[in-house]
Amino acid sequence: MTQKIALHTRLKPDKEAEYHAIHAAISPELDAALRAAGVTGWNIWRSGRDLFHVVEVADYQTMRKELATNPVNIAWQAVMAELLEVEDDYSGDDMGLTKVWELP
Repeated sequence: MTQKIALHTRLKPDKEAEYHAIHAAISPELDAALRAAGVTGWNIWRSGRDLFHVVEVADYQTMRKELATNPVNIAWQAVMAELLEVEDDYSGDDMGLTKVWELP
């Protein structure tokens, strides 16, 4: 069964265009690392500086643990740290945003 995890991040001021440019095409290595960690889909929406992610993944906690030590992801997170208000160090056991409601 696939998990669907919602996340929220926030860009530093005036980093919107750079964030879009970097995401225009992620590297094949990052794509492979995400897929190897169980990610089957990742969508990002932006409203101003707020970013809303929906991640489809086999097991979110396992993905986080695998990517925490993956050199490709570590390099990617260093790039993201320059753009995001709070960098993700992959140290927590978060489960994303709390789901409030779903249309049955």
